[in-house]
Amino acid sequence: MYPSALRNNVVLTAPAEPVNPNAKRLTGVDLYSRFALAGALCCAITHGALTPVDVVKTRIQLEPERYSSGMVNAFRTVIKEEGAGALLTGIGPTFAGYFLQGAFKFGGYEFWKKTLIESVGLETAQNNRTAIYLTSSAIAEFFADVALCPLEATRIRLVSQPGYANGLVGGFSRILKEEGVVRGFYSGFGPILFKQIPYTMAKFVVYEIAAENIYKAIGKSKDQMSSGANDAVNLGSGMIAGAAAAVISQPADTLLSKINKTKGAEGESISSRLVGMSKQLGVKGLFLGLGPRIVMVATLTAGQFAIYGRIKEALGATAGVDLAKQPSK
Repeated sequence: MYPSALRNNVVLTAPAEPVNPNAKRLTGVDLYSRFALAGALCCAITHGALTPVDVVKTRIQLEPERYSSGMVNAFRTVIKEEGAGALLTGIGPTFAGYFLQGAFKFGGYEFWKKTLIESVGLETAQNNRTAIYLTSSAIAEFFADVALCPLEATRIRLVSQPGYANGLVGGFSRILKEEGVVRGFYSGFGPILFKQIPYTMAKFVVYEIAAENIYKAIGKSKDQMSSGANDAVNLGSGMIAGAAAAVISQPADTLLSKINKTKGAEGESISSRLVGMSKQLGVKGLFLGLGPRIVMVATLTAGQFAIYGRIKEALGATAGVDLAKQPSK
């Protein structure tokens, strides 16, 4: 077994040795690149699969007067007026954007968590694990958003303006040509930070706490349970985390959709646009589309953690660190 540190029933462990005693333990770039790949795949798969829900959520946010009868009727309206294919609008930038974002988010979270533990020391990390989760996820998400923002801007433009371009390459190229990098792709960087950083902080810390308490209630640790049972814990914890993250990040998500719908007036700053939009929308307006978004985010977050766990296992990337309290064996 790998060494483990135990103090006050808080455990920092590596999982059991692989079945093959000669298998090499992954470390460094070899390990964290696999975390990143697992994160990229889990985010791209889940966000891509939920593109229809995201299309409807975005339409509700941008045209509430037209889609005012709830999520189901919004689906019907889009299909009736534009055909079922409209529900897959923006799937290219969605898949590509969240592939990049997932790599930075999950790989970065694992990296920064380990870095902070080494920086503050094991005992301090154990006693302040919530702060470790929050800080690691916030740093990771910042870099993830730098990668995501141009593709998210392209997705929103395609969804909000049917016929704007024919897919990812066409939409990306047109925005770049007509508006440039900063104005075209990063006018929504502020909202995306205000949306994604609190979202990711809530997502990881609520997931970690929920999973810790579920294992505690069951009375078994991860390595005492089957892969299927651990999948169930990941799904349940992910659902709880996703719902919490959706509510916390909803106002910024609405502003992100609004600011990327059309380009701003000449000379108008991004901050003035955001302030004006917030005043115009009010509290109620900022939470438009919350129902569909809770459904979408809770579902995709549950799927992400389940898929992430399975892909890590398949890649042999199981040497991460765990600060959670473990049930006594």
